[in-house]
Amino acid sequence: MTFFMLNAPAIRRFFQRFRPTTLDRYLINQVIPPFTIALAVVMTALLLERLLVLFNLLAEGNNNLRTFVELLTTLLPHYLGLAIPAALCVSVFAVMRRMSQNEEIDAANSSGLSLLRITRPYIHLGLVLGVISFLLYGFIQPHARYDFRAAFYFASHTGWSPRLQPRMFARPSSDLTLVAEDVTQSGSELKNVFIHDTSDHQERNITARKGHIRIASDGSTVQLDLEDGIIVSDSGDKPPSLTTFQHSTRYLTHASQTTPFRERGDDERELTSPELISKIVRQDGSISRPHMWSELHFRLARSLTIPFIPLLATALAMARKRQRNNAGLPIAFILMIGFDHILQFGHSMVATRQLSVLVIWAPALVFIVLCVALLLYRSGTFLLWRARWTQPARTRQA
Repeated sequence: MTFFMLNAPAIRRFFQRFRPTTLDRYLINQVIPPFTIALAVVMTALLLERLLVLFNLLAEGNNNLRTFVELLTTLLPHYLGLAIPAALCVSVFAVMRRMSQNEEIDAANSSGLSLLRITRPYIHLGLVLGVISFLLYGFIQPHARYDFRAAFYFASHTGWSPRLQPRMFARPSSDLTLVAEDVTQSGSELKNVFIHDTSDHQERNITARKGHIRIASDGSTVQLDLEDGIIVSDSGDKPPSLTTFQHSTRYLTHASQTTPFRERGDDERELTSPELISKIVRQDGSISRPHMWSELHFRLARSLTIPFIPLLATALAMARKRQRNNAGLPIAFILMIGFDHILQFGHSMVATRQLSVLVIWAPALVFIVLCVALLLYRSGTFLLWRARWTQPARTRQA
């Protein structure tokens, strides 16, 4: 208690130094709308290709919309991890570029604020997004990747998915025979349906005016929805019974016919960061140790470089006076895409060739140094340092 009382002013000054000012709140409010828009656009662009694959899966397997939504939801964490750095770069670049053209940067510099001070709230935003990305890469994406593979497996192995033809008998199982007078919608819409069912030690003859074949809500069974029909049941020891219905559902296959999906953890990308560390320490042989070691460092390197993206975007957004065209944004994207590909290449080299993790961290350190150096150059810090270093020499000569 005495220590805190003696150092209360210092602690107060420490927290006041990091308290958001009016300028900080203004800059954050300016970057939120473009960041949201850029994040949505990048996510949409990344998901387009995978959406086509999911649509083909729905069309081929007669899956329902719920299966599509489930698969799409499990993809979001993966593409979110790719979209956050891009959206951060675009939004910070757009805001700083506009402020440079409107001479707001010059006004702030005239009041004694350096470019480094102006960029500080965006560096803090990068730190927050870096922590979010660390949690995303290390905890959420492994579960989402497994959930996607499991959902895709069940959507692709849903048992019997018939392609019926008019007036042709089909046998989904040994005790069920199905025929329809008319078939449309690639075999899913039926008219004038007849079913012969011998399950449960009794015989049922079912007729219906309409039928619709679809994947059940559990994702692992095929069901037939019937409308306006009659069921004639004969158990052998009792007189036959006749039942009419407006709507009835028959399951053509059972979930037990689909082999359960494997447990999570056969791939190092399905393991969370604590699980990777635990397996590395215990030297678990189910997954190659270089693969786990490379995956862990790859996640850390990607997370730690995100806070430096605002420095890169700010430096490239600064343009000369009266210069309308600025190639800063394409250059930023080239640098970021190139860095990501080099990082992935190093990741694969460490995993397959068992090289040192320096292959991953060297590009990350180069990217960090490049971002810091570009901002220091744009802010004139290098010239200030050079002037300070040369001043004592001139003083001694005088």
